[in-house]
Amino acid sequence: MNVDLIFKIAAVGILVAVLNLLLGRSGRDEQALMTTIAGLVVVLVVLLREISGLFDLIKSLFGLVSWSC
Repeated sequence: MNVDLIFKIAAVGILVAVLNLLLGRSGRDEQALMTTIAGLVVVLVVLLREISGLFDLIKSLFGLVSWSC
């Protein structure tokens, strides 16, 4: 497992938490919610890229060929 991935996710989490706190205290609850959702989407995209790379590695390791019609 790559440690950089953990640091990226932690950085996004800290940034979203700070923005959520600042926006929530200033009365902009809708924008705070949108910031949280955007942070979640960013983390999910990063994780999907890593999972895709893992599947590609497994396919190349076992020599699997994708069948397309």
